[in-house]
Amino acid sequence: MNSLEWIVRPQLRDPIAVLAFSGWGDAGDSSSDAARYLLKGAEAETMGRFDSDPFFDFQVNRPVVSLDEDGVRQITWPTTELLVVKLPERDVVVVMGEEPNYNWKLFVGELSSALVELGVKAAITLGAFVGQVPHTLPVPVVGSSSSVGMIANHGLLPSRYEGPTGIVGVITQALANRQIETTSLWAAVPHYLSNQTYPPGAEALLRKLIEITGLDVDLGVLAARSAEFRQNIDAALDESDELADYVRQLEAEGLDSEDPGE
Repeated sequence: MNSLEWIVRPQLRDPIAVLAFSGWGDAGDSSSDAARYLLKGAEAETMGRFDSDPFFDFQVNRPVVSLDEDGVRQITWPTTELLVVKLPERDVVVVMGEEPNYNWKLFVGELSSALVELGVKAAITLGAFVGQVPHTLPVPVVGSSSSVGMIANHGLLPSRYEGPTGIVGVITQALANRQIETTSLWAAVPHYLSNQTYPPGAEALLRKLIEITGLDVDLGVLAARSAEFRQNIDAALDESDELADYVRQLEAEGLDSEDPGE
Protein backbone atom coordinates (compact mmCIF):
# COMPACT_ATOMS: atom_id res chain seq x y z
CA MET A 1 0.00 0.00 0.00
CA ASN A 2 1.36 3.37 -1.02
CA SER A 3 1.71 5.89 1.82
CA LEU A 4 1.43 8.89 -0.50
CA GLU A 5 -2.18 10.02 -0.77
CA TRP A 6 -2.73 11.86 -4.06
CA ILE A 7 -5.25 14.69 -4.16
CA VAL A 8 -4.70 15.82 -7.74
CA ARG A 9 -2.16 14.85 -10.41
CA PRO A 10 -1.94 17.81 -12.79
CA GLN A 11 0.06 17.91 -16.00
CA LEU A 12 3.16 19.93 -15.22
CA ARG A 13 5.32 22.14 -17.44
CA ASP A 14 9.02 21.21 -17.32
CA PRO A 15 8.81 20.76 -13.53
CA ILE A 16 11.68 21.25 -11.14
CA ALA A 17 11.46 20.11 -7.52
CA VAL A 18 12.48 22.07 -4.41
CA LEU A 19 12.65 20.07 -1.17
CA ALA A 20 12.99 21.29 2.42
CA PHE A 21 12.41 19.62 5.77
CA SER A 22 12.20 21.05 9.26
CA GLY A 23 14.20 19.36 11.99
CA TRP A 24 17.82 18.24 12.12
CA GLY A 25 19.05 19.97 8.95
CA ASP A 26 17.09 23.21 9.31
CA ALA A 27 19.09 25.56 11.53
CA GLY A 28 17.24 28.80 12.13
CA ASP A 29 14.25 27.39 10.20
CA SER A 30 16.09 28.69 7.13
CA SER A 31 15.25 25.95 4.63
CA SER A 32 11.63 25.49 5.68
CA ASP A 33 11.17 29.27 5.80
CA ALA A 34 12.56 29.51 2.26
CA ALA A 35 10.10 26.87 1.02
CA ARG A 36 7.16 28.61 2.72
CA TYR A 37 8.14 31.91 1.12
CA LEU A 38 8.29 30.26 -2.29
CA LEU A 39 4.75 28.98 -1.77
CA LYS A 40 3.46 32.40 -0.71
CA GLY A 41 4.85 34.11 -3.78
CA ALA A 42 2.35 32.44 -6.15
CA GLU A 43 -0.83 30.40 -6.00
CA ALA A 44 0.08 26.94 -4.73
CA GLU A 45 -1.93 23.73 -5.09
CA THR A 46 -1.52 20.69 -2.85
CA MET A 47 -1.07 17.59 -4.99
CA GLY A 48 -0.62 15.00 -2.26
CA ARG A 49 0.55 14.23 1.26
CA PHE A 50 2.05 11.26 3.06
CA ASP A 51 0.15 9.25 5.64
CA SER A 52 1.69 10.10 9.03
CA ASP A 53 1.43 6.69 10.73
CA PRO A 54 4.35 4.87 9.06
CA PHE A 55 6.81 7.73 9.46
CA PHE A 56 6.32 9.69 12.69
CA ASP A 57 6.73 9.18 16.41
CA PHE A 58 3.81 11.19 17.71
CA GLN A 59 5.44 11.60 21.12
CA VAL A 60 8.26 13.45 19.35
CA ASN A 61 6.23 15.16 16.58
CA ARG A 62 2.88 15.61 18.26
CA PRO A 63 -0.31 16.41 16.32
CA VAL A 64 -1.63 19.93 16.87
CA VAL A 65 -5.17 20.80 17.97
CA SER A 66 -6.74 24.01 16.66
CA LEU A 67 -10.17 25.62 16.41
CA ASP A 68 -11.76 26.67 13.14
CA GLU A 69 -13.93 29.76 12.64
CA ASP A 70 -16.94 27.92 14.07
CA GLY A 71 -15.05 26.78 17.16
CA VAL A 72 -14.82 23.17 15.96
CA ARG A 73 -11.66 21.39 17.09
CA GLN A 74 -9.36 20.06 14.37
CA ILE A 75 -6.22 17.94 14.55
CA THR A 76 -3.31 18.56 12.19
CA TRP A 77 -0.92 15.63 11.89
CA PRO A 78 2.78 15.95 11.02
CA THR A 79 3.30 15.04 7.39
CA THR A 80 5.12 15.79 4.15
CA GLU A 81 3.22 17.52 1.38
CA LEU A 82 3.79 17.81 -2.36
CA LEU A 83 2.61 21.15 -3.74
CA VAL A 84 2.95 22.82 -7.11
CA VAL A 85 3.59 26.49 -7.81
CA LYS A 86 2.96 27.54 -11.40
CA LEU A 87 5.47 30.22 -12.34
CA PRO A 88 5.75 31.85 -15.78
CA GLU A 89 8.97 29.96 -16.60
CA ARG A 90 8.00 26.49 -15.42
CA ASP A 91 6.14 24.61 -12.69
CA VAL A 92 7.84 24.09 -9.34
CA VAL A 93 7.06 21.04 -7.21
CA VAL A 94 7.64 22.01 -3.57
CA VAL A 95 8.14 19.14 -1.13
CA MET A 96 8.10 20.19 2.49
CA GLY A 97 7.34 18.79 5.91
CA GLU A 98 8.98 17.52 9.05
CA GLU A 99 11.87 15.07 8.94
CA PRO A 100 10.36 11.58 9.41
CA ASN A 101 11.25 9.51 12.48
CA TYR A 102 10.81 6.08 10.91
CA ASN A 103 11.03 4.10 7.66
CA TRP A 104 13.29 6.42 5.73
CA LYS A 105 13.94 3.92 2.94
CA LEU A 106 10.21 3.48 2.34
CA PHE A 107 9.61 7.23 2.48
CA VAL A 108 12.45 8.12 0.12
CA GLY A 109 11.49 5.36 -2.31
CA GLU A 110 7.89 6.52 -2.57
CA LEU A 111 8.85 10.19 -2.80
CA SER A 112 11.41 9.50 -5.54
CA SER A 113 8.86 7.49 -7.53
CA ALA A 114 6.30 10.30 -7.20
CA LEU A 115 8.74 12.90 -8.54
CA VAL A 116 9.64 10.64 -11.47
CA GLU A 117 5.92 10.16 -12.17
CA LEU A 118 5.42 13.94 -12.16
CA GLY A 119 8.12 14.34 -14.79
CA VAL A 120 10.72 16.03 -12.58
CA LYS A 121 14.15 16.01 -14.20
CA ALA A 122 15.99 18.27 -11.72
CA ALA A 123 15.70 18.80 -7.98
CA ILE A 124 17.22 21.21 -5.47
CA THR A 125 17.29 20.33 -1.79
CA LEU A 126 17.59 23.05 0.85
CA GLY A 127 19.19 22.81 4.26
CA ALA A 128 20.86 24.93 6.92
CA PHE A 129 23.58 24.16 9.45
CA VAL A 130 24.99 25.85 12.54
CA GLY A 131 28.32 27.51 11.71
CA GLN A 132 30.97 29.72 13.23
CA VAL A 133 29.88 32.67 11.10
CA PRO A 134 28.81 36.23 11.97
CA HIS A 135 25.46 37.73 11.03
CA THR A 136 27.21 40.85 9.74
CA LEU A 137 28.66 39.12 6.66
CA PRO A 138 26.83 37.58 3.69
CA VAL A 139 25.41 34.15 4.51
CA PRO A 140 27.75 31.44 3.17
CA VAL A 141 26.03 28.84 1.00
CA VAL A 142 27.66 25.42 0.66
CA GLY A 143 26.63 23.19 -2.21
CA SER A 144 26.98 19.83 -3.85
CA SER A 145 25.59 18.64 -7.16
CA SER A 146 25.36 15.64 -9.44
CA SER A 147 25.87 18.05 -12.35
CA VAL A 148 29.47 18.55 -13.45
CA GLY A 149 30.38 22.23 -13.29
CA MET A 150 27.34 23.33 -11.24
CA ILE A 151 29.38 24.23 -8.15
CA ALA A 152 32.06 26.14 -10.05
CA ASN A 153 29.59 27.92 -12.33
CA HIS A 154 27.55 29.28 -9.45
CA GLY A 155 30.23 30.14 -6.92
CA LEU A 156 29.21 27.53 -4.37
CA LEU A 157 31.53 26.42 -1.61
CA PRO A 158 32.04 22.68 -2.18
CA SER A 159 30.99 20.41 0.66
CA ARG A 160 33.61 18.06 2.08
CA TYR A 161 31.34 16.67 4.80
CA GLU A 162 31.54 13.03 5.88
CA GLY A 163 29.45 11.74 8.77
CA PRO A 164 25.86 11.36 9.97
CA THR A 165 23.27 12.61 7.53
CA GLY A 166 19.64 13.70 7.60
CA ILE A 167 16.67 12.97 5.38
CA VAL A 168 17.81 15.61 2.86
CA GLY A 169 21.10 13.79 2.31
CA VAL A 170 19.34 10.47 1.82
CA ILE A 171 16.83 11.96 -0.62
CA THR A 172 19.57 13.70 -2.60
CA GLN A 173 21.34 10.39 -3.17
CA ALA A 174 18.11 8.57 -3.99
CA LEU A 175 17.09 11.15 -6.61
CA ALA A 176 20.52 11.04 -8.22
CA ASN A 177 20.14 7.26 -8.44
CA ARG A 178 16.88 7.81 -10.34
CA GLN A 179 18.69 10.00 -12.92
CA ILE A 180 17.23 13.20 -11.51
CA GLU A 181 19.84 15.98 -11.58
CA THR A 182 20.31 17.05 -7.98
CA THR A 183 21.78 20.12 -6.32
CA SER A 184 21.96 20.50 -2.56
CA LEU A 185 22.20 23.99 -1.03
CA TRP A 186 23.09 24.58 2.63
CA ALA A 187 23.16 27.95 4.39
CA ALA A 188 25.44 28.59 7.36
CA VAL A 189 23.52 30.08 10.29
CA PRO A 190 25.37 31.87 13.14
CA HIS A 191 25.42 29.49 16.10
CA TYR A 192 24.45 32.30 18.49
CA LEU A 193 21.25 32.89 16.50
CA SER A 194 20.32 29.33 15.51
CA ASN A 195 17.61 28.91 18.17
CA GLN A 196 15.27 31.30 16.35
CA THR A 197 14.03 31.86 12.81
CA TYR A 198 16.88 33.37 10.78
CA PRO A 199 15.49 35.23 7.72
CA PRO A 200 18.92 35.97 6.17
CA GLY A 201 19.48 32.21 5.84
CA ALA A 202 16.21 31.74 3.96
CA GLU A 203 16.99 34.72 1.74
CA ALA A 204 20.47 33.38 0.89
CA LEU A 205 19.06 29.97 -0.07
CA LEU A 206 16.39 31.49 -2.31
CA ARG A 207 18.83 33.87 -3.99
CA LYS A 208 21.09 30.96 -4.88
CA LEU A 209 18.06 28.92 -5.99
CA ILE A 210 16.96 31.76 -8.28
CA GLU A 211 20.47 32.10 -9.68
CA ILE A 212 20.66 28.39 -10.50
CA THR A 213 17.15 27.95 -11.90
CA GLY A 214 16.39 31.35 -13.41
CA LEU A 215 13.03 31.44 -11.63
CA ASP A 216 11.35 34.83 -11.26
CA VAL A 217 10.63 35.16 -7.53
CA ASP A 218 10.23 38.55 -5.84
CA LEU A 219 12.30 38.50 -2.63
CA GLY A 220 11.39 42.04 -1.56
CA VAL A 221 9.38 41.05 1.49
CA LEU A 222 11.96 38.52 2.66
CA ALA A 223 14.82 40.97 2.10
CA ALA A 224 13.00 43.52 4.25
CA ARG A 225 12.57 40.90 6.99
CA SER A 226 16.26 40.09 6.83
CA ALA A 227 17.28 43.74 7.06
CA GLU A 228 14.99 44.32 10.04
CA PHE A 229 16.32 41.19 11.74
CA ARG A 230 19.93 42.32 11.34
CA GLN A 231 19.07 45.79 12.64
CA ASN A 232 17.54 44.27 15.76
CA ILE A 233 20.62 42.09 16.35
CA ASP A 234 22.92 45.08 15.83
CA ALA A 235 20.91 47.01 18.41
CA ALA A 236 21.35 44.15 20.87
CA LEU A 237 25.12 44.17 20.20
CA ASP A 238 25.26 47.81 21.27
CA GLU A 239 24.16 46.65 24.73
CA SER A 240 26.68 43.80 25.02
CA ASP A 241 30.39 44.55 24.59
CA GLU A 242 31.23 40.87 25.08
CA LEU A 243 28.97 39.71 22.24
CA ALA A 244 30.11 42.56 20.01
CA ASP A 245 33.75 41.55 20.54
CA TYR A 246 32.87 37.94 19.71
CA VAL A 247 31.16 38.94 16.45
CA ARG A 248 34.20 41.00 15.45
CA GLN A 249 36.35 37.92 16.11
CA LEU A 250 34.13 35.84 13.81
CA GLU A 251 34.35 38.52 11.13
CA ALA A 252 38.14 38.32 11.27
CA GLU A 253 38.20 34.55 11.10
CA GLY A 254 35.83 34.21 8.16
CA LEU A 255 33.93 31.01 7.30
CA ASP A 256 34.72 28.12 9.58
CA SER A 257 35.78 24.87 7.95
CA GLU A 258 32.64 23.05 9.16
CA ASP A 259 30.35 21.47 6.57
CA PRO A 260 26.67 20.64 7.00
CA GLY A 261 25.50 17.26 8.20
CA GLU A 262 24.18 16.45 4.75
